[in-house]
Amino acid sequence: MNQIRKYIVFYGIVQGVGFRYRACHAADAVGATGWVCNEYDGSVSMEIQGTEQQIDAVIQAVERGRYVSIEKMSVKTIPLVDGEYCFRER
Repeated sequence: MNQIRKYIVFYGIVQGVGFRYRACHAADAVGATGWVCNEYDGSVSMEIQGTEQQIDAVIQAVERGRYVSIEKMSVKTIPLVDGEYCFRER
């Protein structure tokens, strides 16, 4: 399984709606690592590492959030981080 790492910024209704909690729970469930945090401009940024399928599963789980509305995502593939063992809120 090929591991990749992506830096993703989510725009829309993504703060105050359980986005980070859902992302952490989903990432733990599929074994992805990285972090998620709220930004001052109302967006949410995330670095997530795993297989393409694991990353897609986390994004889909977040999108199913009751009040979450992702209008746009900015996605960039970045270098892997060695020794990372969990996914957390920043």
